[in-house]
Amino acid sequence: MHQRMTPEMSTPATATAARGAMPATMPAYSYAAILAASERVQWRVEDLVGGDKRLDFGRPFMPASLARTEALDFLSPAERRTMNQVGGHTYLALFGVVEEFILPFVLDHARPRLSMEDEGVRAFLNFASEEAKHIHLFRRFRAAFEEGFGHRCDVIGPAEAIAKEVLSHEPLSVALAILHIEWMTQRHYLESVKDDGDLDPMFKSLLRHHWMEEAQHAKLDTMMVEALAATMTGDEVMRAVDGYLGIGGFLDAGLRQQTELNLAALERALGRAMTPAQRERFMATQHQAARWTYLGSGMTHPAFLETLGRLAPAARAKVEAVAPMFC
Repeated sequence: MHQRMTPEMSTPATATAARGAMPATMPAYSYAAILAASERVQWRVEDLVGGDKRLDFGRPFMPASLARTEALDFLSPAERRTMNQVGGHTYLALFGVVEEFILPFVLDHARPRLSMEDEGVRAFLNFASEEAKHIHLFRRFRAAFEEGFGHRCDVIGPAEAIAKEVLSHEPLSVALAILHIEWMTQRHYLESVKDDGDLDPMFKSLLRHHWMEEAQHAKLDTMMVEALAATMTGDEVMRAVDGYLGIGGFLDAGLRQQTELNLAALERALGRAMTPAQRERFMATQHQAARWTYLGSGMTHPAFLETLGRLAPAARAKVEAVAPMFC
């Protein structure tokens, strides 16, 4: 089942501010170092999913800080664990969706550099190759999940339509959205997943290996954003930030639709329907949980805000003013 996403982009209006000068404290990232690090941590999908690698449905998949199922006190502990697992399916499935627009964008960014024999070309092509591998990983995970879970879990889409809408924005807007996603991934793993011993080991392994490669992507994305913004005026940067917030509004509408799909999946798994009051409470708490997981945690990441501040202090201030509604 596919849900049609409506590209509603409601963002608060703020005045355009002049761009500030970039301070000398820019990250000391280099293509050569990023490429070397990426080559050290390479892994194969076949080593993570399939064979004796199986999901344990007796354990939670998502850390409590992201799942936020405690508020669903009308569910038993076992039922909340089931909802946690539905959320885990959504988490990796949505990564597969967003990487459908990250992959072509990175390839488009690399294409003008193909005539140059340098580490930058290799780093971005390797970035694209890893994103394609991640898409394959998430598809394999979904097949393994559906086999073990035994009930259908739908995901918003189609991914191609979502990618088309996101990629219709100007390049810096898209690059900022991708940078948001990369730092969001880092935050989730390091702050919530890494030290959580209760999570299913296979699911945790998928998140760890994804994080290992995304750590390099966040650095490349930072360099991409800096390069795109280097020749832009202050007004152009602020319009790109508006576009980034527009992408966030579009994705937020999709997250609400996904919350409805998760409710339907949970009801199928439990074999019963929620009462109207329970459904209303589910939608309110789980949509806000999704907003924090996919939007707020990226918008407030210190490294993401630092990059915005280097582009224009007003850009950082604008995003910081919007972020609380997603937290």
